[in-house]
Amino acid sequence: MTGPDRPLLEEMLAHLRATLLNICAGLTAEQLASRPIPSTNLTLLGLVRHMAKVERVWFRKRLAQQDIEHLHNFEARDDTDFNVIDPADAERAVAELLEEQRQADAVARDLDFEVTFDSHGEDMSLRMLYIHMIQEYARHNGHADLLREAIDGVTNR
Repeated sequence: MTGPDRPLLEEMLAHLRATLLNICAGLTAEQLASRPIPSTNLTLLGLVRHMAKVERVWFRKRLAQQDIEHLHNFEARDDTDFNVIDPADAERAVAELLEEQRQADAVARDLDFEVTFDSHGEDMSLRMLYIHMIQEYARHNGHADLLREAIDGVTNR
């Protein structure tokens, strides 16, 4: 609860990453792909796919400037990660998220929190990237909680 920024932010991000996977744990591929709340296009599988895309964009493409492809038709800006859902993709999507998280940690591991990179024409620090990712996971974990409860009544994951 106290201490330097880096271990606090790294642990919070790790906790929120694990929380998303924990919310999804124990469900079938069909349940992960289901849309239990009619007013939204969100699915747990879509959230997993989205967070893999976000991890790749921020850590590998922007921070590390790796020349790698985007995931899930990012360039179209059409929410493919949320809209193109196939239960057969569930196992691969979870593995992809875990790999992107591993790659993100590897990219950031030896960088100072003060290092900056271009984010839409402005400098962004690695510290701010962690804050952004914590916010992104927290927001989507809230969505995931509601989806999980609507699927099978399970809460507090």
